[in-house]
Amino acid sequence: MAELLGLGDECGEGASGAPALVGSCLADNRLNLDVYPDGCCRFLHLFERQRGEVVQVEFLRLSSNDRLLGTTLGILPHLKHLKSLVLKGGHTRDEFGSCQHGSLTSLPPGIGNLRCLTHLDLSFNSLSTLPSCILHLPSLRVLLLKDLPQSIGELAALQDLDLSENALEFLPEEVGNLQNCTELDLSGNRLSSIPDSLANLKSLRRLHLHSNLLVTVPASLASLPNLSRLDLQNNCLRAVPPEIQTSPFVHLRGNPLGETEPSPQPDAGGLRRLFLASGEDSFTVTSEGCKVVLACGIHFYFPPGAASDPLRIYFRTLAPDPQWVKLRHHDVLLSRVLELQPHGVKFQQEVQIWMPYASPQTLHQREVVVRTFSGQSWSDLRTRVEQKRKSKKHMAHCSVLHFSWFLVVSRLVQNECEVPAEGTLLFSSVDPNIKVTFPPGVTEETRSVKLQVLPVSAEEIEEITADAGCRASPLLCLSQDSLVDFLRPVRIQLPLPPGVTGLNLDRSRLHLLHGDLEGQTWDDITSQVVLEFTHLYAVFEVTHFSWYWLWYTTKTYIGGIAKKVYERLRMYQVNFIALQRKKDPEQVLLQCVPKHKVDPVLKKLQDRYRGPEPSDMVEMFEGEQFFAAFERGISIDMDRPDCVDGRLSFIFYSHLKNMKEIYVTSPVDRKGQAVKGQVSFYRGAVPESIPEDASRRRKGPDSLWLATLPIKLPRLKPRWGENPGPLNGFSFPPLNLGNAETGYLTQANLLSIARRVGADWQTIGLNLGLTYQQIERIGYNNREDLDKQILDMLFSWARQNSEDPDCVSKLITAMKDSGRQDIADEVETIIELGRQKYRESIRRVGLEQESSTEDSAIAMM
Repeated sequence: MAELLGLGDECGEGASGAPALVGSCLADNRLNLDVYPDGCCRFLHLFERQRGEVVQVEFLRLSSNDRLLGTTLGILPHLKHLKSLVLKGGHTRDEFGSCQHGSLTSLPPGIGNLRCLTHLDLSFNSLSTLPSCILHLPSLRVLLLKDLPQSIGELAALQDLDLSENALEFLPEEVGNLQNCTELDLSGNRLSSIPDSLANLKSLRRLHLHSNLLVTVPASLASLPNLSRLDLQNNCLRAVPPEIQTSPFVHLRGNPLGETEPSPQPDAGGLRRLFLASGEDSFTVTSEGCKVVLACGIHFYFPPGAASDPLRIYFRTLAPDPQWVKLRHHDVLLSRVLELQPHGVKFQQEVQIWMPYASPQTLHQREVVVRTFSGQSWSDLRTRVEQKRKSKKHMAHCSVLHFSWFLVVSRLVQNECEVPAEGTLLFSSVDPNIKVTFPPGVTEETRSVKLQVLPVSAEEIEEITADAGCRASPLLCLSQDSLVDFLRPVRIQLPLPPGVTGLNLDRSRLHLLHGDLEGQTWDDITSQVVLEFTHLYAVFEVTHFSWYWLWYTTKTYIGGIAKKVYERLRMYQVNFIALQRKKDPEQVLLQCVPKHKVDPVLKKLQDRYRGPEPSDMVEMFEGEQFFAAFERGISIDMDRPDCVDGRLSFIFYSHLKNMKEIYVTSPVDRKGQAVKGQVSFYRGAVPESIPEDASRRRKGPDSLWLATLPIKLPRLKPRWGENPGPLNGFSFPPLNLGNAETGYLTQANLLSIARRVGADWQTIGLNLGLTYQQIERIGYNNREDLDKQILDMLFSWARQNSEDPDCVSKLITAMKDSGRQDIADEVETIIELGRQKYRESIRRVGLEQESSTEDSAIAMM
């Protein structure tokens, strides 16, 4: 049986016998294995040796972080008496203490045959859709999930549904079909509204909606006959229907009730609290101070007296531009850029900022800091890392006196000290064996010194160099705030490479390297310094600071090897994915993801997109910019703001989404035939000539070449809007949607948007407010012509809403509600460009006073 299950020795065979396993794990009809790191392994042993007892189990708990989960899932359908099954993630943590999601992405169909199963916990996993087998569980009463698909309404017998702390932004109407549901927990999400269909849950007793972003709730909730608790605390509700506000079972604490705009609501400490919903971009601070919570999770604390006069604060979050945000060596970006205006304003007391960030996945010891821009350069702020008790989200906390741009990065741990004329001693907290001694008289004036260490394992060195004899010490970086060399030599102690001691040391194999990272060189300085050795350490003296690295190898010249190893230590392995939308093959999704995320991303997208396969693995720098270029007659839609000279610009950040959805066009003169082409990825400029074997090539000697993927386009109709005016009897009226301050959408913008809509046009039209009758009439009047249906829908809505100053935000919301985040992002980009141009024009005519710091920063952007 062990061989059949593929266990072998990896389960720890022989570590404990069957009786011991049964005695410690199997208690009556309960089997709790989620407390063991090898729980699935223990389960497989039990099933092999005590099958008769295991199949009688009614309560089973397993960790979905277990590597043998897949094998175990195939056996679970044999447990016909199972009543409660827990396959929960979060049982392992990364080096920063953050719980990791489970590996569960689907369930085998046989789970649907568990006729007795009433309780199923799949929370904290990687499920992208509701497994279809769950819909066949006739006795299921309690379900704990991460996401809520539309098919949830088919679980008519469900009584308890827990979706708390899942960052949900949308609740499907089908949730109203859960007629037997008595408790629904939606707390700790990002819901701004809830569907009216919740009023259909006549059996509902407890509804938990606290800690969301709700701005409105339907009055019909008050009429639920069995409701005994409605928790709406800590939302953005400024008004509540009277029927709800007067109900005794409703809890409303922590809402800015009675305010018409973000206005103060006293908290327990007497400070006013501001809850800003999505779409708001400013708030007012008075001399009394306040606490502010943004919809994106950023928090501010303005102490009393921080602002002497009322001050309007403007904020926005931006995608980082690598030409502006310069990451240092070994930095990893963890957040978007937060901009706070007015720039350079000085507060009377420090303002505290909390910024959420993504937990970094890295093997080396690192620390998290908030980095701010002064107008000329970025600098790191003193940062404290915190974690929310409920959501477990990581927050970076700092204090500032000026507003500017802020972001969160992970960097190598930095130790620093002040060096006076009397000298001092500096140790590394990463490796205490690394010590820097500053003797008396080393400097005339006190200067600041910083030390960073990058541990490098022997396995990494051996893998990169393919030489089992190569060893290296930790990599040491020393820097100071002075341009003057030290007056006396500074003594540095480095540990000898692993496996090397003073007893077996062959000095001819030892090399001390000095790194000039600006010049991308590593120089062997062994003969230029005096090296002393103890049993464990190498000691040398220098008068200026840089990077230092101690190597032990048979190579006579190792500068090139060290450079290769160092570059590999700074790179990330990623894959490119190119997929075509099934409903509209002219839409192409291009995505750059870390290697380990390729499979889950493809599984998540397979319902909406089809091939081709992802490219070969390539290595890229954090923050590196690259481009996508189309050949053989295919071009990228030139109206996109991120399309420059026929190329689509990408930037790789390992902890941010690197995805672009584009519209691909080709010349009209191809006579309506389907065509094949290719998309190639390059660093820098596109090569002048494309090799004939480009479609088969993945990587070549040219360092600029990354990969080439095939693209196939179906037969297309003539391009829309080549020239303004009539097109096949359809004319486009000139339009300017929005206003000057927020930016306009023009006729050309709408044409560009229409190209991407495809078969989703009816859903988008309904979310824009068009009636079913209007949608049906548009479809009938333009039958057999999808292009005209889309244009008619979009321009009909535009004409009806041209006087509405809020119509653009409604368009963005409709696209998001229709599942077209790509179009919503496109519209927001266009509007942002218009807003910037408006602000620049205001500054040019002298209507807005800005500091020189801001002007120089904007010029850099």
